[in-house]
Amino acid sequence: MYKKLTTAIALTGTSIAAIHGINRVHTSLCTVKNLLNNSENYFYEWRFGKIRYQKKGNGTPLLLIHDLTVGSSNYEYHRLINNLTEKHEIYSLDLLGYGMSDKPAMTYTNNLYEQLVIDFIKNVIGKKTSIVVTGESVPFVIMACHNYPDTFNKIVCINPQSLYLQNQIPSRQTSLFKLLIESPIIGTFIYHLFSSRPSIEKAFYQNCFYNPEEVKEKYIYNYLEAAHLGGYHSKYAFASYAGKYMNMNILGELKEINNSILMIGGEKEKEIKTIIENYKYYNASIEDTYIPNTRHLPQLEAPDEILEQLRMFL
Repeated sequence: MYKKLTTAIALTGTSIAAIHGINRVHTSLCTVKNLLNNSENYFYEWRFGKIRYQKKGNGTPLLLIHDLTVGSSNYEYHRLINNLTEKHEIYSLDLLGYGMSDKPAMTYTNNLYEQLVIDFIKNVIGKKTSIVVTGESVPFVIMACHNYPDTFNKIVCINPQSLYLQNQIPSRQTSLFKLLIESPIIGTFIYHLFSSRPSIEKAFYQNCFYNPEEVKEKYIYNYLEAAHLGGYHSKYAFASYAGKYMNMNILGELKEINNSILMIGGEKEKEIKTIIENYKYYNASIEDTYIPNTRHLPQLEAPDEILEQLRMFL
C-alpha cells in the first residue's frame, strides 16, 4: 500500500512538473518575436498597473478601445490609426490584463474598465473625447458615457455585444471555472489551450473574418503574443471573462445617454442586425450601418470601409 501511494505521488509530481515545463515553453514560443514592443509605446501609471498606449496625430481626441476576447490589444486598430491622424489626436490603449499592459492577479470587471477609461481621458488626454470601441467592451463605454457625460463626445460601436448576453451574471459553474483557470499550473495549461495558435486561428477564420483570404499570418502572431505576454498572469483577464465577471446590465444607462452613437456591424456577423435593433429599441437616436462581407473585425478585414464611416460620422 505504501509503495503504491509513493508511486502515485511520484507520478503526480512528475506530471505536474511536465505540465509546468510545457507551460513555460509555450509562453516563450508565443512571445519570442516581440512584435508588440516598439518605439511608439507609452505607459500610463494607473493605480492598478501600467497601461500601454500609443498616441499619434493632431486634432480632436479619438480613443480606440479593443475587444475583450483572447489576444485582443490595440493591434486590433493598427490599419486605421495612420489614416485618422490628419484630423484627430489618436489614442489606442491596451486594457488592463491585455496586450502589453500589466496583468495583475485580480478579478476584472466592466466597472474596473469603466474607471480606467475615465481616468485615462482625464489624466492623459485631458479633453472631451470621442470613442471607437469593439464588441464586449461596448457596455463599459456606455456606462462611462452615462455616468460622466462631460467626458465624452461621439461614440462608435463596432459589432456591440448582445444585450441579452450582457445580462448573464456569474453562476456557480462559471465561478468555479474562473477558479480553475486561476489555479497554478493546471489552470495555466487550460488557458494555453484556449489561447493556442489553433484556437486563435479558428477564431479568425470562423468568427472574426468572413473572407479567409484576408486573414494574415501576422494577425495570428500578434494575437498570440498579446495573449501570452506576462507569463502565467496573462490568464487572469480571461478567467474573469469566462466567468462572466465582465458582464453588466446597461439598459437603464442606454436609455438615458444623449451622445451621438453610431453602431457599425459586420454584415456577416451572427445576428448583428437583431442585436443592433435591440440597442435602437432602447435608444432611438442610435444610427447604424453595415460593412458588406465582414464579420467581427471589419477594422482589420475592411479598414477602408470603416475609415469612410468614421470620417462621415466624426
